[in-house]
Amino acid sequence: MAFRFPDIDPVAFSLGPVSVRWYALAYMVGILLGWRYCMRLAAKDSGVKPDPDDMDDYLTWAVLGIILGGRLGYVFFYEPSVFMADPAQIFMIWKGGMSFHGGMIGVLISMFIFSYYRKIPLLRLTDIICAAAPIGLFFGRLANFVNAELYGRFTDLPWGVIFPDGSELARHPSQLYEAALEGVVLFIILAVLIQKPKVRNRPGLVSGAFLLGYGTFRGLVEFVREPDAQIGLIGGVITMGQILCLPMILGGFALIVYSLRKDVDLSPPPLAGEPSGDDDNNSSSTSSSSSLKDTVNL
Repeated sequence: MAFRFPDIDPVAFSLGPVSVRWYALAYMVGILLGWRYCMRLAAKDSGVKPDPDDMDDYLTWAVLGIILGGRLGYVFFYEPSVFMADPAQIFMIWKGGMSFHGGMIGVLISMFIFSYYRKIPLLRLTDIICAAAPIGLFFGRLANFVNAELYGRFTDLPWGVIFPDGSELARHPSQLYEAALEGVVLFIILAVLIQKPKVRNRPGLVSGAFLLGYGTFRGLVEFVREPDAQIGLIGGVITMGQILCLPMILGGFALIVYSLRKDVDLSPPPLAGEPSGDDDNNSSSTSSSSSLKDTVNL
C-alpha cells in the first residue's frame, strides 16, 4: 500500500495579477508566528535585554537573513553550476530551493550586527530566536511537501507516498518526518527549557540545544531522504546535509558545555520597579552614613 501524492495547486490564491504560492505563504506564516512567540519570550524577564521592542525591531533583519541566506546557501551548497549558467534563477525563490543551513548563517550574521548596534547580549538574543526557529521549520517542511520536493528514498512501508517524479514508486515522505522532528519535537524540547528561569539565565544553553537537536534530527532523516541528484552521496556514504549538520552538532555541544560552566548569577532578575540588591546596599550604606553623621553632631 502507498499513498499517491495529491494533485495540489502550488498557487494558494490569486489577487488579480498577483499569485500567492503555498511555498511563500508557509514562510510568511512561520515568520509571523515565530515573531509573536519571540515577543512573548522577551517579555518574560522584565528589565532584561532583548525586550519585546527589540524583538519587534529585529523582525525585518530576520526576514532578510532567512531569505538572502537561505537562497544563497542553496546556490553555493547545492547547485552552484546551475546558477552560474543562469544567474537569473537565483531570484526565482517561488520555484523552491532554500537551504536551512544558509538561512541559519544569514540569521546569525543579522543577529551579530543587530546585537552590536543595539547593545544586546548576543547569546540572549540567539536563545530567543532559536526557541522560535522550529515554528518556521515546521511550515517550511510542509511547503516542501506541497511542492513535492526534497522527498525521501524508495520504500515499501505502508505510509510511503508516490510523488510525481516519474518513477511510480513509493518514497519516504521525508518532508513530514522533518516537520515532525525539526518542527514539533524540537519546539517542545526548547519550549520546556526556555520556560525555566535558570535556563534563561544561562545564555547560550537554549541555542546549543537547538543546534544539537536540529543537527541530530536532520542527520537522521538524511538516511531516508533522497540525496540531491546533482551531488549524490559524497564518498558513497554521506550526504551534503549530513556534512553540514556535523559542525552544528559539535557547535551545539560546545555551546551547552560553555553555558553550563560559565559562572553566572542564577537568581531571577528583579521585577519592574523592584529595587535591585545593589540599590538596597547603597540605601543601607547611605542610611548608615547618615546615622553616623547624626551621632557625631550630637
